[in-house]
Parts: sequence; structure tokens; C-alpha cells
Amino acid sequence: MKELEYPFDASYLMTHRRQLKKTLTAQSAAFTDKRIAILGGSTTAAIGWMVELFLLNQQIRPKFYESEYNRYYEEGAFPNQKLKEFKPDIIYIHTTNRNISRYPQISDSAETVDRMLKEEFEKLKQVWENLQSTYRCPVIQNNFELPFYRLLGNKDASDLHGAVNFLTRLNIKLYEYAQTHENFYICDINYISADYGLKEWSDPFYWYMYKYAVNVDAIPFLAFNVSNIIKSVFGKNKKGFVLDLDNTLWGGVIGDEGTENIKIGSEEASGQVYWEFQRYLKAHKQLGIVLNINSKNNKENALAGLNHPDSQLRPEDFVEIKANWEPKDRNFEEIAGNLNLLPDSLVFVDDNPAERHIIEAQPWGVSVPDMGEPHHYIQNIDRNGYFEATTISSDDQKRSQMYQRNAERANFQSGFGDYGEYLKSLEMRAAIKPFESVYMARIAQLTNKTNQFNLTTKRYSQAEIEAIAQDPSFITLYGRLEDRFGDNGVVSVVIGRIVGMECHMDLWLMSCRVLKRGLECAMMDEVVRQCRERGLRKIYGYYLPTGKNSMVREFYKQQGFQMETEEPGGSVWAYDLSDSWETKNKYIQVEGM
Repeated sequence: MKELEYPFDASYLMTHRRQLKKTLTAQSAAFTDKRIAILGGSTTAAIGWMVELFLLNQQIRPKFYESEYNRYYEEGAFPNQKLKEFKPDIIYIHTTNRNISRYPQISDSAETVDRMLKEEFEKLKQVWENLQSTYRCPVIQNNFELPFYRLLGNKDASDLHGAVNFLTRLNIKLYEYAQTHENFYICDINYISADYGLKEWSDPFYWYMYKYAVNVDAIPFLAFNVSNIIKSVFGKNKKGFVLDLDNTLWGGVIGDEGTENIKIGSEEASGQVYWEFQRYLKAHKQLGIVLNINSKNNKENALAGLNHPDSQLRPEDFVEIKANWEPKDRNFEEIAGNLNLLPDSLVFVDDNPAERHIIEAQPWGVSVPDMGEPHHYIQNIDRNGYFEATTISSDDQKRSQMYQRNAERANFQSGFGDYGEYLKSLEMRAAIKPFESVYMARIAQLTNKTNQFNLTTKRYSQAEIEAIAQDPSFITLYGRLEDRFGDNGVVSVVIGRIVGMECHMDLWLMSCRVLKRGLECAMMDEVVRQCRERGLRKIYGYYLPTGKNSMVREFYKQQGFQMETEEPGGSVWAYDLSDSWETKNKYIQVEGM
């Protein structure tokens, strides 16, 4: 919904929230249900209202638990039966500098100030550790915004008695904790408040009147950032850009003005804007974000612009380059198809509002930011939080390279008339093993972001994955695939739940990067082997349909299972382990086998 994308009208969202919620919940999209606890150090009702809107826009339907006013410590640090019964999927601790117990006095010694700092940190740490050990779910903690006045003026930042100095040091302790603890995330209200304007953000009127520590008009900006963290934790981030060229990556129309006259580089202000925008986009490759081109241009002009001496982006930075005179919606669909990605996982960036409208008009749900003036391009993309980083795995960092290797595989495949011969030529090697601690974050990430090849679309937190890995009543497997073009990383996950003499497949998924290469067959062979090793008699597989996973509707049939029941809500399949099993994997060398 366009009203819920940056730059949004905060007042409109606050006054029309009920109408917007009704519209969002009436959509046919399949929602992921999540239970979110908000533990507040001030009034939090409006924060929950706004978080709900932004999450519904991400197809996450939240159910909330809210602590009593300013009871975040009591409800978080000690046994809490109501919260335990609620069973939160994620907990957000909304504290602000209003919750600091004591600030340094000018007469305090350095040792006293250090002790005060430690006490403030330990109080928060007690809450985090109790919450994570009791509820085994991710925790989001606000850092602290700067105070709305400075007793020492500018010296407040450098003197150990200054509130600015004290809060800065406390924030650093929060960051150090986050760097060493998984499933713990910082909501950076220190930045958000500065971006909004600290004077307005901390307007004392709202504290004195309503006990909101944040200006009510600023709440949508806070809630938007909280929702971005939550949607990232639950795998709703975007995966790539589809970019226009003329007046988007450089100034001017290259076909009319020539390569030498486009605006790019540091010699003039207009060129520097595009130079910096290109640098911003290229930096996303470090996060594994895939870059693609969709431009109405001759291919040679597009490549000439990207090879301009001052261009920060080069042709090799892109996985797909569609520079032609075809309609952009057709190009966009082909790009997504070639990447094996759903269109709604890509962000379309184009300076032309008519072209943006064409993509927005499609039923794909693509994010299409309003670009504004060129000097606002970065801001309008960045503030939308499309790629909010909650975990950055080694596989994430290599994702763009992996998609480029996929393009090489596609070109390589074109030289074969027989698909089986092509698969043999890839020289594929796989590791298929029970969950290992080194891959827990990646496995949890896959369960939350994989949608096309996902038979049940169950979502798991890392804590849940770790618990399942330790439980002998589960069969767990991950699949890692390499071939002559490179390492695809961990790309498949299976969870089987043992009930009596049966194995029930709770989860079966595979990344779109390795579709149609036979890894699912190798995984199935290993599932059957392990079930027989345990003396089980039957395997039950489940298919629960969504708007995105129709491609695996007959997966179990293809693997030799028999359908037992079929209803609109899904199908149940069974395999009798007393029957002979014909090995399905024909093209992959599995480690240890």
C-alpha cells in the first residue's frame, strides 16, 4: 500500500489507521501470523497501532501483548505468567532516555559515574537474558536518544558528567552486547530521532500530557523502523534492484546526448549526485543484493554508459541487463523469471513516473519508490528499509555472485540438447547433514524467506531451530550444493518429526537459486535412509498451498508418495517404508556417500 511507504504522511496514518487496517486485512494475500510483545517504559498503545499497519503491509498479521505502563522491567526481568501464556514470537522493549534511573552529577567521581553506567546496563541485561532464556525468541531493544537539553552545553558530549556523554557510553555497551549475542537487535532511535529532528521528537508536551516519551506525530517513523526489523527477522526483505539508466543512474538521455555528455562524476554538482547514487547502489552488493537493469535503450548505449570512466557501476556488477525497446513490465517479469525470484522480491527504481505506474499496476506487489529529485534518490530508497540487515551471513555476502554464476550456468546449459547431460556436466557435489551450529542462523533465515519451493511454509526462529536440532524426536537435514561454477551455500532444509513409528515432514524447502538441479532428490534419498535406520514404517508429507508455492504441489507424487487426502487447505501424502526405494539422485555426488 503506497500510503505506508516512505515518504509517508504520518498524520494521515494516525487519523486513518482503522480504515487502512480494514483495507489491508481485506486483501487476499496470505498472512503470516506472529505474536509480538511490547514492553514499554512509557505509553505504547499508538506504537502498537502503527506497527500493526506496517506489518500488515508486509503480509505479517500481528497479535499484540502490551505491558502495563512503565512496567517493562518488572514484566521482563521476572516470571510473567500472562506473557508466558501469550508465547511471543518476538519482544520489543520500548525504552527511552526517560527511563534512565540517574544521571551523573557534577560532583560525582569517575568511579561513581562508571558504577552508575554499569547499573543501568545490568538492569537492561537482566531483562534481555530472562526474556531470551524464558521465551527463546528474538528481542528488539531501543538504544537511547540524546537528551532534549544539555546542562554543560557542548561540553556535555565530552565530559563524563554530561548526559550526552553518559547516554553515548551506555549506547556503546548496548552495541557491544548486540555484537556478541544472536537474536538481539537494536532499534536505533538515536538515529531516528536525529533524522526526524530531536527538538520535535522529544517535545515534552506529549510526556506531560499523555506519558508518551515520543512526539505522537513521530510515532509512525518509530513504528516503521520497528516493523522493518521484524519483517527482516521473519524473512520479508527484498532481494534485489531493477534499475533504469537515463536520468536514474546518470543525468541525461545517452541515446540523444552521447556517452561523453551524460552527467556522471565529481566535476559538476549534477554529475556528483548520480556518482554518489551509483556508489550507494553498488555498496548493496556487500549484502548480497542483486542489481539488474531494465532500460529503454540500445544495448550498446547502455554498456557505453556503464563503461563511462566516471561510472561507479560496471556491466559486471549486474546479473541481468535488459536494454531494449520492449515494455518494461515484460522485461521486469523476464528478469525475475531468469533469477528464479518472485517479482515482489525486487525493487523497481525509475525516475519516470509513467514507467513506475506500469510496474505498480501489475498484480505482483512490487515495491516502487517515489524517487523525487535526484539528490533525494538515496534518501527515498534508504529510508524505506527494503534491505534491513538483521543478520549478515557469508551466504548473504556471496548471493549476488551466486546469481551471476547462475547466469553463467544458464548460458552453459544452452549448449546442451539434453538436460540430463547438462546436469552431469555441472559436476555437482552436496553435503547433506543434520543441523550444525555454524549454520543455525542461515537455516532459520531460509525458513523465513523461502516461499516458492516450500511445502508447508512454517517459519522458525533461530532459537526454535536450535531446540529442534537438540531434540532426538526430529530428523533435521540441511543441504549445501557446489558445482563447477562455485558454491551455492546452504540451500535446502528438511525437518521431520518422529511420532511413534512415523515421520511427519514438518518442513521441506529449497532456495530458488538451485531449482531443477536434483538436490531435492538427494535430500529425499537421505530422509528415507535415516527413517529406515530408525526403524520407522511410514513417512507423511504435507503440502499447504499459498499464493507462491504452487510449483511444489505435486512434489511428493513425483517422489513416489501416494496421496491420502486432498482438501482446499492442502494435501497429505504417504510413503510406506516397507516398499522398495529407487534412488532418486542421479547427478549429485553426496559427501560421504
